Amino acid sequence: MIMGFRRYCCVAAAAAAALAAISGAALAQTYPTRNITLVLPFAAGSGTDTTTRLISKELGVALGVGMVIDNRAGANGSIAANYVARSAPDGYTLFVTTNTTHSANPYLLKTMNYDPIKDFTPIARTGDLPFMLVIHPDIPANSVAELIALAKKDPGKYSYASGSSSASVSGATFARLAGIDLLHVPYKSSPPALTDVIAGRISMMFIDVPTGLPHVNAKVLKPLAVTTKRKSALLPDLPTMDDTVKGFDITSWQGYLGPANMPKDVVVRLNAEIRKIIERPDIKSQLAERGMEAFSGTPEEFEAFLKEQLVLWEKLIADAGIEKQ
Repeated sequence: MIMGFRRYCCVAAAAAAALAAISGAALAQTYPTRNITLVLPFAAGSGTDTTTRLISKELGVALGVGMVIDNRAGANGSIAANYVARSAPDGYTLFVTTNTTHSANPYLLKTMNYDPIKDFTPIARTGDLPFMLVIHPDIPANSVAELIALAKKDPGKYSYASGSSSASVSGATFARLAGIDLLHVPYKSSPPALTDVIAGRISMMFIDVPTGLPHVNAKVLKPLAVTTKRKSALLPDLPTMDDTVKGFDITSWQGYLGPANMPKDVVVRLNAEIRKIIERPDIKSQLAERGMEAFSGTPEEFEAFLKEQLVLWEKLIADAGIEKQ
């Protein structure tokens, strides 16, 4: 009797496993059958929003469904991250995010309700969003060195805005490495922060190139340097922060993730379509015009990168002397 029961359990377990495999394969073959929601941790008009709208339009065409952009700004991106982490892992709710939620928040926030690794499925990295230091045109500085001299002459007079972790960490790193006293004014997202810099209420800001470049071209902001250690191919004439402030090297990455435990076949499908889009010369060119250096890779490569970035940003934030809030 006992042996018969055990045999029944084994058969039932094997049948359940086979059914799950069949269900997963069926999902991958039919996916997607309805609109896909892309949740963003930043407001409309941000660099992530601008580049995602271009990529998602092509992704929707490739998949044959509509793509809905859901901007959920606030709490340093945690609102959006928590929402996606608790969504069904069926491929219909995806997260387009950056180092703010998945590299920096663990070392910036005292309370986090999501794990950047365990609660998500990496799908595809889409590239880097370089940052640059911009100042209000009325500030009499035409280089990082001149700005540092002004700040040293009048400690506490100058302020910097931030609408993301990259911006806040960049500002704190600049102040520490340059030995200057700057007032930090945080915002929920980059667009309102940029508005106050343009209006002259805030002195400066580290802003992603996609968001800041139109205002630079309009001459309402003055660019001084890019934050990456090597010059940006998008702004070849702009010096690097490292040219003046040695050791300064900060950039922002961007990528697609889903909730944990997404079906592998769905992840492979999404990764393949995103990579095809990213590698198209016309899309690369359009993303470059928006200030994004586009490239991609496999889900496994993205997962390894995410883990490496956690180590890097832990050091960046510790070195900048930023305490958890």
